[in-house]
Amino acid sequence: MQMNPIAGTRSVWPAWAEFLRQRGLENIAIFFLEAAGPFAILGAQALYLGGPLINSALTGVQRDSLAELLENRQAALDFAAFLREEKIQ
Repeated sequence: MQMNPIAGTRSVWPAWAEFLRQRGLENIAIFFLEAAGPFAILGAQALYLGGPLINSALTGVQRDSLAELLENRQAALDFAAFLREEKIQ
């Protein structure tokens, strides 16, 4: 049985939303996720390639989860919607 990687990624969305909210970055994240389109895939590749440079900021699992989110357009839009809902509450 194959697991849906995006379903696993969704479990970290509340933590990501809290991180962004604490730093006042949720609006920027929403804009980037909705407007980035094909550039999001480049961002995902940068995360994979820059792994050793950003290991102090993100764990390997966090980096890979974020890259998977950026590679999947629908997941990126879903996370943007999740951020909007979190902002309203």
